[in-house]
Amino acid sequence: MSLLFFYVFAAIAIAGALGMVLNTRNTVAAALSLVLTMVALGGVYVLLEAYLIGVLQILVYAGAIVVLFLFVVMLLNLRQQDVSPQRQLATKIAAVLIGLLVLVQFLVLIHGAFGTPAAISEGFGGYRQVGTVLFTDYVLAFEATSLLLLAAMVGAVILAKRKID
Repeated sequence: MSLLFFYVFAAIAIAGALGMVLNTRNTVAAALSLVLTMVALGGVYVLLEAYLIGVLQILVYAGAIVVLFLFVVMLLNLRQQDVSPQRQLATKIAAVLIGLLVLVQFLVLIHGAFGTPAAISEGFGGYRQVGTVLFTDYVLAFEATSLLLLAAMVGAVILAKRKID
């Protein structure tokens, strides 16, 4: 039964990712497709019994980061740009080729022997292990990310307040 849910979440994640990448006309719809992808990935984490990671995936990425993207898009008041048909065609051909390459690699991976999966350590995905690793090994990256997000928000507000001629 969990394999069925895995395939459902995987299909939703792939559909959301394709919707995000292929939706070049409406940035808000692309961001909402990103939300769909992040929620599906959170479901995959829950299937792996990493409940905290799944909830953090949904809260942090689908909730906070994508909402930040939407605020920036709405603050900047992006207008639709005219893209030449040749560039649109080249982009779509590149996307199809990359998708085919990923599909071939995935089929090669499935065809190969997986072997026995490694045993999961006790407390995997728990709050204690995540907090310890986040605030010891990755504290510099965590703080740099928070400063980068703060700078992005301030920059978006400054750009939005500028008069467009």
